[in-house]
Amino acid sequence: MPRSLEVLTTELAIGGMTCAACASRIERSLRRFHGVSVTVNYATEQATVTHPAAIDPATLVAEVERAGYTAELRQAIRSEEPLRALEERLIIAASCAAGVIAPTLIPALWAPGWEWISLALTIPIVGYGGWPFHRAAWLGVRRGVITMDALVSLGTLLAFGWSLAQLLSPHDPARPLGYFEIAAGLTVALLTGRYLEARAKRRAGTALRSLLQLGAHEVTLLRNGREVHASAERLTVGDAFLVRPGEKIATDGVVIEGCSAVDASLLTGESVLVEVSAGDPVAGATVNAGGRLVVRAARVGLDTRLAQITRLVETAQSGKVAIQRLAERLSAVFVPTVLAVAVATLLIWFALGAPASDAIGAAIAVLIVVSPRALGLATPTALLTGTGRGAQLGILVKDAETLERTRKIDTIVLNKTGTVTEGRMRLVTVVAAEGETRDEILALAGAVERASDHPIARAIDEAGNSALPVDEFAALPGLGVEGWVAGKWVLVGRRELVVQRWGELPRQLEEALGETAGTAVVVAWDGIARGVLVVADVVKPTSAQAVRELKALGLAPFLLTGDRAPVAEAVAAEVGVETVVAGLLPEGKVQAIRELQRQGRVVAMVGDGVNDAAALAQADLGIAMGKATDPAIEASDLTLVRRDLRVAADAIRLSRRTLATIRGNLFWAFAYNLVALPLAAAGVLDPMLAGVAMALSSVLVVGNSLRLRRFR
Repeated sequence: MPRSLEVLTTELAIGGMTCAACASRIERSLRRFHGVSVTVNYATEQATVTHPAAIDPATLVAEVERAGYTAELRQAIRSEEPLRALEERLIIAASCAAGVIAPTLIPALWAPGWEWISLALTIPIVGYGGWPFHRAAWLGVRRGVITMDALVSLGTLLAFGWSLAQLLSPHDPARPLGYFEIAAGLTVALLTGRYLEARAKRRAGTALRSLLQLGAHEVTLLRNGREVHASAERLTVGDAFLVRPGEKIATDGVVIEGCSAVDASLLTGESVLVEVSAGDPVAGATVNAGGRLVVRAARVGLDTRLAQITRLVETAQSGKVAIQRLAERLSAVFVPTVLAVAVATLLIWFALGAPASDAIGAAIAVLIVVSPRALGLATPTALLTGTGRGAQLGILVKDAETLERTRKIDTIVLNKTGTVTEGRMRLVTVVAAEGETRDEILALAGAVERASDHPIARAIDEAGNSALPVDEFAALPGLGVEGWVAGKWVLVGRRELVVQRWGELPRQLEEALGETAGTAVVVAWDGIARGVLVVADVVKPTSAQAVRELKALGLAPFLLTGDRAPVAEAVAAEVGVETVVAGLLPEGKVQAIRELQRQGRVVAMVGDGVNDAAALAQADLGIAMGKATDPAIEASDLTLVRRDLRVAADAIRLSRRTLATIRGNLFWAFAYNLVALPLAAAGVLDPMLAGVAMALSSVLVVGNSLRLRRFR
């Protein structure tokens, strides 16, 4: 592909944003470049930019900086330095503010001349403590934009300037002066809110940071029989490495030596240990809980399962739901509107003959009390926390729009094999003819089937566990297998094969064949049918509970399968699904979903195979389960890391809870601003209380989002 047509994705860490309007402003700046698509997330302070390869990432950084913000190519883990700097400013400002505010609360501490000490203490509070607000306000003014920080800066400077003017003008030295304590208290309140908000935002992103840190950092490579300790980053595909008990597996690979139990709970949220031995796949970041393993690396770096999970989570967290875009558009006009209201408040109070101190106090309260920050934080913090919690539970959300779709679905279509059932055949019934024994039937059938690689043969071989040798083995495609075992000519296969060779079956075996819901094969030797083996794909022990949970969520379950109707109906009856459509090819599943949609249903589909990809894409909500194939994952909206249908119910519940949290946050943010603004203009809220209320509004929104971390 010519470089001019190549498209790249660049992640930028953004600094200096103070509300959702800032995010919108950066998006508009970057979209000036032809072919650029960008999403800026205010809560995570990052931008995802899709752009032609001809545009250098440095150009994108320069454009963001030209707009008045900071930008750098995003690192995997954000530094703690900005939070520490904010904490340092808060400590210094709060220490000085104690000296300014104490005499106003305890009159006995006040003495003539204290106003000059208040001035000396307020200067570092407003200057150093409030510097982030003043700097951001100035950068906005330079580019012709009034930001939330402009209101904060104007409010604190107005309070400070009014007190300084009073101090320098003739006044009664026996009375404390006006607004030094308000300027100091406002700055400390706003810094405290900003600090608590920053801490809460970091807590919201804990799940993603823990995912990024899950991988092993060191690995023991095996080179020419020697153990070589190296950084995990040096691993390449094909490398053999040693994993001792208690160590993390460094990357995705295949066990080539040893057997053990692997703990995948850090990656999947599932606490059950998985037994592995030579030939079994293992995932990086899982823990070897048993014996010594030697693993050959199959995927490294960005191709590993952990990296894929992390990318899915990051993509979901950087997205936006429709209602968030409305909030951002409102934030863009919010600040200029508030500034106009503040000016109008000042003029109206003066027109009514109020004292200058009351008029200025009301105007300052209007400037300070509004909180477009809460509007900007309402959606991304809930997304950040909800999708992060989902990743911890093995639920991966593809994008933000998925959450909106989960609220509307009323029907859930389940694939049978590998979704409701285990996905592999097992022997479930042995019927012996009169005079025959179950053990002999299994031993002879298992010996013959051991030479075949058919799924039914493997199930019989595992159940029989026969050590008898087989001679003159022959496979009869589509019919069965035969061979000499222990001096007997043994035939295992379809009824038609046995009847054609050796005549009709005993009545007992014919009845067994007619009653089975699984796949039945006849075992015969020396010209006589001796027994019937029934093999079936066993229902997972958790599937019935999962169906009950899905029904409790208001979803009507359907079972779609390519299997025979008797088998499908037996499975459906066992798990509690009333509607079954069997014998479907992949395109038949798509048509079945379309028919449900034509009936007005909003359909979710759960599947795990290549033949489910088209149906997952057709559904309104696609859910890929367990070790789903790449096409299935690509076509789905939700990916479940564990092969447990109950997680599908958890995923829908978590998605709906996250969306409800977003809506609750936005309701609070809108309601707070609608109530607080007229109260401030009316003088009901003094500037100090207004500052505290504004700081708490953002903290409450983030705190509400953090409740999603407790989702079970």
